[in-house]
Amino acid sequence: MDPLRLITAAEGFFTRREAKNAGYADREITAVVRQGAWHRIRRGAYVFADEWAALDPVGRHRVRSRAVQRSLGSKIALSHVSGMVAHGIDLWGVDLAKVHVTRLDGAGRPLEGDVVHHLGVVAEDEIETLDGLRTLPAVRCALETSLQANDEVTQCVLDAGLRAKAFTKDELIAGYRRMNQWPLSHPLGTAVAHADPLSGSIGESRCLWLFRIGGLPRPQLQVPVYRADGSLVGIVDWAWPQFRLFGEFDGKVKYGKFLRPGQSPSDAVFEEKRREDEIREITDYGFVRVVWDDLDSPRRTLSRFESRMRIAS
Repeated sequence: MDPLRLITAAEGFFTRREAKNAGYADREITAVVRQGAWHRIRRGAYVFADEWAALDPVGRHRVRSRAVQRSLGSKIALSHVSGMVAHGIDLWGVDLAKVHVTRLDGAGRPLEGDVVHHLGVVAEDEIETLDGLRTLPAVRCALETSLQANDEVTQCVLDAGLRAKAFTKDELIAGYRRMNQWPLSHPLGTAVAHADPLSGSIGESRCLWLFRIGGLPRPQLQVPVYRADGSLVGIVDWAWPQFRLFGEFDGKVKYGKFLRPGQSPSDAVFEEKRREDEIREITDYGFVRVVWDDLDSPRRTLSRFESRMRIAS
């Protein structure tokens, strides 16, 4: 095995110096990169092309973050969106092209190549180390990411942090209060107030944001439905008891990632349909499902809920 593979197994990347220590001359390094076997992720840092291709955007950002941290050392801590990646929080709608760091030495240019440098007061006890990555606390990373995002992305970011138990609602509110005098922080107040750990996915958070800006009443979240014998039929994403209406976000992930052993996606779809039918029979509620494509037509999606609510009224 190439000894550099052992390094990437641990770190995700290797440096030019490590390649030379493994016996590669400068001209060989250049040739291997040109041939496409290695991919240069930043100056002096490389990955194997096959390993890079297997990573999703978040995985690639994590590797770049490690390379940046190796280069800048104790001068920085990962922050903003890069800190959220380090904390393992779900992301949607954020730019992962550059690594965000907060300077601990007060130096650095705002933008330098693939790194965005931020200045800010950082207490010594705020610095955390997660899987070898030095980062600021998750709640600070989420709030600072939100300062640079639109309202929909902000709702997804804050819900995701709560869902991952990276911080609590009380910690989120306290963090916002500490920063509510910062420039541009005031608009975050609404998103902070509506952030909810019961929002089960990015898709559900996007729907909750749509309901809010569309003027629909806020639903109850993760509502259990029971049979007469007390056994659980299922948990529904949203409920509006006043309109006898349920709603669910139907992401593809439930038909793939969370399949039981031996269960096919078609089996899961059939089981989900049977579950919905039983819930309808037990409750006599209406049911509206939302899929990813529906979020590209927000007005039409809102109309589906509004029409059911008008009928119930």
